[in-house]
Amino acid sequence: MSSVLTLRLAGPLQSWGASARFARRTTETAPTKSGITGLLAAALGRDRNADITDLAALRFAVRIDQPGTRVRDFQTAHHADTGKAMPVSDRFYLADAVFVAAVAGDHTLIHTLHAAVQAPVYLLYLGRRSCPPQGPVDLGIRDLGDPVEALKAEEWQASDWYREQRRHDRTVNLTILSNDQPGGRPGDTLRDQPISFDPRHRRYALRNVLSTSIDVPNPRFNPPTRNRHTPVPVPRHTPEALLSPLDGPRCI
Repeated sequence: MSSVLTLRLAGPLQSWGASARFARRTTETAPTKSGITGLLAAALGRDRNADITDLAALRFAVRIDQPGTRVRDFQTAHHADTGKAMPVSDRFYLADAVFVAAVAGDHTLIHTLHAAVQAPVYLLYLGRRSCPPQGPVDLGIRDLGDPVEALKAEEWQASDWYREQRRHDRTVNLTILSNDQPGGRPGDTLRDQPISFDPRHRRYALRNVLSTSIDVPNPRFNPPTRNRHTPVPVPRHTPEALLSPLDGPRCI
């Protein structure tokens, strides 16, 4: 029997890197499978050199409820003992973003993960240790079996201030990133399928990612009402309607 665990990922900063080149640490536009697998492993209390085969086999999808803003942090550092200047680095983050992630797998494992994220052994963070989540990440379990279907059924989780900006929209269009389906249209390729988190030899495989969009109801929908500040529609200018048949061109 398969179940789906859904997680709300929100915080001041997030960073989900699928690739890093020396001092340049980038972020993807949404949480990666390797990042969520690491979060779940931390909740269970697994060390970095522990086996993650069961977690890596979970089916994964993520919905972008609030895309946030990409920001760049330029960092400098000195060695604590020698005072030698360390290489400068560029680190990129997503500010004020909100995502809903879904992992699907064996019913027993999903319930174990559900209990773990409610009382994690290690601190949970959103891609990097400097990015703690804003409030609990747990949204509950759905017995749907498919992570995409679970995300379609999940209520819009954007921040209050962001939802207020969309209050006149009956529905909101959201993007879902998931594993592509066999026989379906090809997706993008991302190196975020975790094999090992062992610091001595971290390994990641390629994963195909399919992007789809869905419309979900807006729980804050408030249709606009006309008041004295609302401009009155201007009728279309049709001067020909003012002319009678006798007002046409005349020949002399």
